[in-house]
Amino acid sequence: MLPIWARGLAGQTALVTGTSRGLGEAIALALADAGAQVLAVARDPQGLAALAARHPAITPMAGDVTDDAFVDGLAALDIDVLVNNAGTNKPQPMAEVAVTTLDLMLNLNVRAAYLVAQAAARSMLRRGTRGAIINITSQMGHVGSPGRTVYCMTKHALEGLTKAMAVELAPAGIRVNSVAPTFIETPMTAPMLADPAFAKFVQEMIPLGRTGTPDDVAAAVVYLASPAAAMVTGTSLLVDGGWTAR
Repeated sequence: MLPIWARGLAGQTALVTGTSRGLGEAIALALADAGAQVLAVARDPQGLAALAARHPAITPMAGDVTDDAFVDGLAALDIDVLVNNAGTNKPQPMAEVAVTTLDLMLNLNVRAAYLVAQAAARSMLRRGTRGAIINITSQMGHVGSPGRTVYCMTKHALEGLTKAMAVELAPAGIRVNSVAPTFIETPMTAPMLADPAFAKFVQEMIPLGRTGTPDDVAAAVVYLASPAAAMVTGTSLLVDGGWTAR
């Protein structure tokens, strides 16, 4: 028999949200490489088709996680692993944040994330599955930062949800954790990191001296989804190069 750290995710079905690019794309591919059948959720059918063409174990599911009817349908699926990845950020000084921006980020980063996690939990409880739920949060769910009041608020909320779900669902054998990345080179962060002054600030804040890659985050997700993390629940795995250790 293979050692626990090498058993992979064969026979598992993983649902990953926000998969058409960036972190979600890398996570979906990594889980598929680890043996899971991956249900890839995003609003962009073309992006999903391109992703599915890269791995035979990835099935595209076009849908919007802010659509309650779509999310309700997820509970009827057989989900063993959820990666709650869909989210957004619109950095602005607090005094300039519009109500529409506040509502957009609360709706996607908190409300939709909660309802998707709820749907996955219902699937696992219905089937008696000892599953894994992984919320993608951020180092900003552990610290504060100027221009990111709304983003920090939503990610702190998701960290709290992770802990509460972990305690509640542990008796059913369902593990709930978060992965909290630093600035990762993705299409969402590209405009921010294109500013030389901001890029310099980020580099100086990360003791390892570099921004992260999507594969850095995907590796953490595969670990938390796998049997190697069988005794890990209610925690946040910081993939931040040491940012929050300062």
